[in-house]
Amino acid sequence: MNKRVLVTGGAGFIGSHVCEMYVAGGYDVLCVDNLTSGKVGNLQGLMGHTHFQFVKEDICNLVGMRYLFETFQPHIVNHHAAQKSVVASLENPMDDLDTNLNGLLMLLACIKKHPIEKFIYVSSGGALSKVIVGDEKSKESDMPQLISPYAITKYAGENYVTIYAKAYDFDYTVLRYANIYGPRQIPDGECGVVPIFVNNILANQPSVLMTYPDMPRGCTRDYVFVGDVVEANRLASEKATNTVLNIGTGQEIAILDIYQAILNTFDKEVPIMMEGPRIGDVKRSVLSNDRAKKILAWDPRTSLEEGLLSLKKAIRARS
Repeated sequence: MNKRVLVTGGAGFIGSHVCEMYVAGGYDVLCVDNLTSGKVGNLQGLMGHTHFQFVKEDICNLVGMRYLFETFQPHIVNHHAAQKSVVASLENPMDDLDTNLNGLLMLLACIKKHPIEKFIYVSSGGALSKVIVGDEKSKESDMPQLISPYAITKYAGENYVTIYAKAYDFDYTVLRYANIYGPRQIPDGECGVVPIFVNNILANQPSVLMTYPDMPRGCTRDYVFVGDVVEANRLASEKATNTVLNIGTGQEIAILDIYQAILNTFDKEVPIMMEGPRIGDVKRSVLSNDRAKKILAWDPRTSLEEGLLSLKKAIRARS
């Protein structure tokens, strides 16, 4: 019998790639998404597959989610659904709280009645980064800065999962993502700086870079290709870790350098404008991935140049 996995947010940028991985791996997949930011078009290669089904549902709807758990009986829950914007969390913290914590608690309530084997919880390594000094990297054991409602709800979610895993007897893995980029990503605020830059560059429109006086090249981030992230999900689905794992490259890159790399990939010259800092932004973020390498034998294999070339090919294939 195939393992059954329920993927929340499975019509989104990362979730759709994860769904494809599961189907290719022989899992039976139930993709649940309310399509707030996800797109059915991201799943076009899976629609009609005998081991895949899509249901439009909101994770905050307890009645609907209980029905899906009762009828599908998942062995694994892979929880990608989230309000993912730092800026949006500052503008509407109640919505952030409802989606990121109430939605999680709805899933955990379903699990209490319908036991599972594994829970994969997607968190944010960028938002939960420690204050970076010198050449150090943020480790899973470091205390995060918690300077936005989004960071607070994600950190609280990690702790809820840890508590409920012990109470309901399931294994879990928390994946703290760095900044993910790749095909299907939407230009959505700070969550999608790469597609924002790409869209502007292809349209020959200038972009805007938020800077600090002491960081004229913009904030720094750890950028990891979506294909490498999918591999981390595959490994976490096969092995019980019961811990938090950073999923990043361990390389710190300024946003202006990302912009220049995109210009080089697409062979373009388009100016960028500088503006002041944005509230809630972590200034520097780079993740130590030593724990993921040790426990999952996971290693990011895609360089920034290779990842941007893959993105370029995907964009050309769509046009």
